[in-house]
Amino acid sequence: MKNEDLDALLTALYVKIDDELEAERWMGCPPQLSDAELITLAVAQALLGFRSEARWLRFARKNLAAMFPYLPQQSGYNKRLKAGLPLVKKVIRLLATDTDFWFDNHWIVDSTPVECGRSRPTVKRSEIAGWAGYGYCASHLRFFWGLRLYLVCTPTGMPITWALANPKIDEREVLASMLDREPHLATGRPGLLIIADKGFASKEFENDLAMRGAELLRPSFKREKKRKGEGLLKSVRQLIESVNDTLKGQLDLEQHGGRTFEGVAVRVAQRVLAMAAAIWRNHKTGAPTTRSLVAFDH
Repeated sequence: MKNEDLDALLTALYVKIDDELEAERWMGCPPQLSDAELITLAVAQALLGFRSEARWLRFARKNLAAMFPYLPQQSGYNKRLKAGLPLVKKVIRLLATDTDFWFDNHWIVDSTPVECGRSRPTVKRSEIAGWAGYGYCASHLRFFWGLRLYLVCTPTGMPITWALANPKIDEREVLASMLDREPHLATGRPGLLIIADKGFASKEFENDLAMRGAELLRPSFKREKKRKGEGLLKSVRQLIESVNDTLKGQLDLEQHGGRTFEGVAVRVAQRVLAMAAAIWRNHKTGAPTTRSLVAFDH
């Protein structure tokens, strides 16, 4: 395998993470696969579309040995990756704040299904039962069992914050909780405009956003007057669909393969990180399309 663009992204990503983790070195004997190598390896796996960790490690041993001199067995890689969820989240934020997009005061908010099982026996036996649940996907006119990924991103697709939630929980409640968890995200952005669909409509919710210094832009209902800025929503809807297509169509979001709480969470985070890494790299190199994965996925 020879992909100079992917090699350059992985090298730049490794250096960025390794530099940032300089003050957090392991005490005592360090692991054979460093944290920076682990996260870089996880991004490469997502970009190249390997859903099976066993197949991925076989491929990496054959094609990426020069970049990763030591590769663990599947069980070791799986264990390290699940334990590395906080680190994956940290790196997503690290890459976002290292771009001009972080300062954008226009946010797009949307949720998309993350299916975790189809058969009734699977649902009954699953370790994520109780966290996951049944929901309805209006875009595809189907019911599903799993979670919803809530993504707050800039118009370029760069993630600001994200969360996984039971699909039965009200969308406004999830977003409010996300903003409560990190209140500085909204309060530090004068004139913040949050663009969402009708599912976030509520006078109480809009008042809550106003107290945070943010304004909600959403489509109007038939009984309402046309809302300010509504003409922008058609193009924004296309952006939302494009971001979801990147996660699902190119990064196989719904084929994550997770069977436990930690497994699902880190595999979703892995894909969000891969998208953020591609946007970060494209931004740094001046690529014409910042969210394009084409240069890295082969």
